[in-house]
Amino acid sequence: MILPSVIAAIGQTPLVALDRIVAQHGLEGRLLCKLDYLLPGFSKKDRAARAIIAAARAEGALMPQQSVVELTSGNMGTGLAIVCAVMGHPFVAVMSAGNSSERARMMTALGAEVFIVPQQAGGRPGQVSGADLALVEEAARQITAARGAFRADQFRHPGNPAAHRDGTAVELWAQSEGTITAFCDFAGSGGTLGGVAQALGPRGVRCYGVEPRGAEALSGGDQSQPDHPIQGGGYLMGDLAHLANAPLAGVLTVSGAEARAAARALAQTEGIFAGFSTGANLAAAIALLHGPERGGSVAFVACDSGLKYLSTDLWD
Repeated sequence: MILPSVIAAIGQTPLVALDRIVAQHGLEGRLLCKLDYLLPGFSKKDRAARAIIAAARAEGALMPQQSVVELTSGNMGTGLAIVCAVMGHPFVAVMSAGNSSERARMMTALGAEVFIVPQQAGGRPGQVSGADLALVEEAARQITAARGAFRADQFRHPGNPAAHRDGTAVELWAQSEGTITAFCDFAGSGGTLGGVAQALGPRGVRCYGVEPRGAEALSGGDQSQPDHPIQGGGYLMGDLAHLANAPLAGVLTVSGAEARAAARALAQTEGIFAGFSTGANLAAAIALLHGPERGGSVAFVACDSGLKYLSTDLWD
């Protein structure tokens, strides 16, 4: 089959059983990893980028050749750069200096204009806090207004969870032949978790949020460590719009060290070269099989590629 554009290649990623990790940890049950890091932009955010732009064009909120602006840790920006390039929209990505440099370079290579926002005083590269994100948000608002642009707004636009409700969740159910009993996802914008929970919750799948230990806004726990290495989420935002009506079974916390160790194990044991948030997902999924989901089938998404973290300490 010849596809009309690379946008049509977004979706239908493989679902892989992590039997070697299950055996290594002596787990009862199955771990299933959906390889969204194989999407054109090397992350699950391609799905939301396509859905948001398609919806905006259909509704008349985005006009032909109008610019698009969005804040990003790099993954949504990469997805938007791809979609906007194909659909003829200039794209401006606004990103914190705390995110890995590979992401900015990739977006630039895809034709995006990238604005890097300095971190708050005392901020550390590789650790983006909610305060850092607030600075990026303000810059994105100013650029949107100055350019008369369309703001993609991944934290609020309904196209984000819809992409996962109508895509990721449907694929997970079909590929697993309806055997999934639980799903977990590291909460950034909440689009993946909220969308999958909307679709699979009614089917009896228990869906869990994952957040960094010490930045526990979703669970209302310890919030004394807002800086953490798990890029793309954990911004101390407890009121994520996409999770407002999502049926969640609970929230798990994962430390940066646990996420790092799990990402390395995933690469070295299963040959899946994914990033920090994927490591957090795997660590949480293992905890679920050790605990409340023992004997079940726990699925999660490989959120993005390990190639986006070569300048960080993930692979040191």
